[in-house]
Amino acid sequence: MKMQINEIAKLTGVSVRTLHYYDEIGLLEPGYVDEHNGYRFYDEKSLERMQEILFYRELDFPLKTIAEIISSPDYDKTRALNEQKKLLELKKQRIQRLIDALDSAVKGENIMNFKAFDNSEYEKQRTKYEKEAKEKWGDTDAYKESSKKTAGYSKDKWNEVNAGMDALMAEFAQCMNNGVKPQDNEAQELVSRWQAFITDNYYSCTKEVLAGLGQMYTSDERFMKNIDSHSTGTAEFMSAAIAEYCSK
Repeated sequence: MKMQINEIAKLTGVSVRTLHYYDEIGLLEPGYVDEHNGYRFYDEKSLERMQEILFYRELDFPLKTIAEIISSPDYDKTRALNEQKKLLELKKQRIQRLIDALDSAVKGENIMNFKAFDNSEYEKQRTKYEKEAKEKWGDTDAYKESSKKTAGYSKDKWNEVNAGMDALMAEFAQCMNNGVKPQDNEAQELVSRWQAFITDNYYSCTKEVLAGLGQMYTSDERFMKNIDSHSTGTAEFMSAAIAEYCSK
């Protein structure tokens, strides 16, 4: 699936100018840019990320904070969605209180009751979640190192890094399809190269960090779907190979 920027703007209600800005700050990059005419195209992965951004925007999170959270290497999407739901439930309760207060006002009842306007509980919980999310996903040493290392990356550099990552994933898929086992030398050598690639391009990938990433490749649908685009089962193969590598 490929959608042009004006189609994405119409679908999401986010202006083309805002989408350009999101790209500039690294919050939401197009899935593909036509090198001949510069047209931007967005894919399914772009739409998933946009949905996450809009959830956070609905909760009044600053764009910088959103970028820090969802760009973190160990971002837990499922946990984030559950926390967002709790906050939206608080919003829903407040709106219902306001509706009830309006009904009472129409009837001439409780016109001096200002409790319905109280938004302190929502703000308290939103601030708490923002702080916890940044501490967990935005203020980790790995994220800080990654941010520092990638700050000067040009579009060409990012294309090079992404191409290198895809190439390694494709090699994992090929190994799996050739009948190589996760514990075999060929797979283990690939894990070593994967670890070095992350260290060279993002942050120091210790065995502890690598083990966590390996678990995330199968527990997070976003990562699993991306890895399995090379061949179904690749994410599980990578995860098993990484677990074997880190156990030594």
